[in-house]
Amino acid sequence: MKARVVRIGNSQGIRIPKSVIEQCHLHGDVDLEIQHGQLVIRAASKPRAGWRQAFEQMHRHEDDHLLDEESAAMSTWDRSEWTW
Repeated sequence: MKARVVRIGNSQGIRIPKSVIEQCHLHGDVDLEIQHGQLVIRAASKPRAGWRQAFEQMHRHEDDHLLDEESAAMSTWDRSEWTW
């Protein structure tokens, strides 16, 4: 399929046929990336997508403990002086 670069206000763009938009499941925001001189358009990924499942899996495998527990330990000052 070919498309033409057209003037859109002070910019340029291409019109993507509806059938292509639907096949690629594009809506709302998209990510644009240049790979080897080619423009790649994909549905925008949501920040932190999949984090919940990853954390649940870590918990099931008991791999959700602090790596540096010493830094999380409260100091004498924390216990006696710190107030919320």
